[in-house]
Amino acid sequence: MIMVEVTGKILDLLRDQDRYLSGATMSKIFGISRSAIWKHISSLRREGYDIVAKPAGGYRLIAIPSHLTTWELQSGLETDVFGHTMHTLYEVSSTNQFAFQLALRGGEEGEVVVAESQTRGKGRMGRRWESPPGVNIYLSLILRPQIPPNRIPLISLMAAVACAEAIEEVTTIMPAIKWPNDLLIKRKKLGGILTEADMEMDVINFVIVGIGINVNMPNNSLPSSIDDTATSLKMELGREISRVALIQKLLSKVEVWYKWFEENKEMDLRRRWEELSQVRGRKVEVSFMGKVIRGEALGIDEDGALLVQEAKEGVKRIVAGDIRVGGW
Repeated sequence: MIMVEVTGKILDLLRDQDRYLSGATMSKIFGISRSAIWKHISSLRREGYDIVAKPAGGYRLIAIPSHLTTWELQSGLETDVFGHTMHTLYEVSSTNQFAFQLALRGGEEGEVVVAESQTRGKGRMGRRWESPPGVNIYLSLILRPQIPPNRIPLISLMAAVACAEAIEEVTTIMPAIKWPNDLLIKRKKLGGILTEADMEMDVINFVIVGIGINVNMPNNSLPSSIDDTATSLKMELGREISRVALIQKLLSKVEVWYKWFEENKEMDLRRRWEELSQVRGRKVEVSFMGKVIRGEALGIDEDGALLVQEAKEGVKRIVAGDIRVGGW
């Protein structure tokens, strides 16, 4: 059986070289046979790494694959827990669904599922999330927070803040957050978060945080139904963005904010969310199940619900719905 950890270390070693590295040298470094080295190299080649072999010279890494791999995502990952177990898939029905099943079977906190494409990507309120292959980020994360169920909405807010900050650090563009967890650029949708939980009465078994971000999707690939309401980082910047760098930064940011969340620093989280959402004090219209509430947004409460001051009926606490900000 090939040890995954050794495969990654061999890749890191080849990545750091600008010359051929002999099998004998690697055999000494890792304490395994040259035949075992060859098996690890073969495993990397199957993943799409272009590694050439030279008689009496050894191996040299020429190019890395364009698709996402566990090796690329974990190389240089600056997290303590998140992403250290990574499931990278080419195609899946839904990363959230895949992660949910992993968690049911005992998947640990911090495990990540990343896919190149989804056949049935899920958005909020049962909507479909368009998931073309090879251009965007479709990621789900397993969390096992020790919190009461009423605090689950705060996890969505936490993920939205982490996504926005990660995007800014990688691209210099700071998205706005649309309540509760959509990411916008110039009022067009860039990404979103879908949080799903498994609970028993007042006990949370686990929470799945699904994140979708339009990264390198060109304009002509958008379905006609959303081409005037959605965007991607490539459309806004005119260049491609490293999905690997963005995923690594995203996991780092989520881990940082999650630690704050576990330390009961919700006030700091809510304050940061309101800074990025810029919704407080603005007119909003929220629709849910045929009912429409209009008024002034007062911010969010301790559980992440939106507070809206209606003209006649006082303050309304809203936990779900579609929101429009501005005049109506």
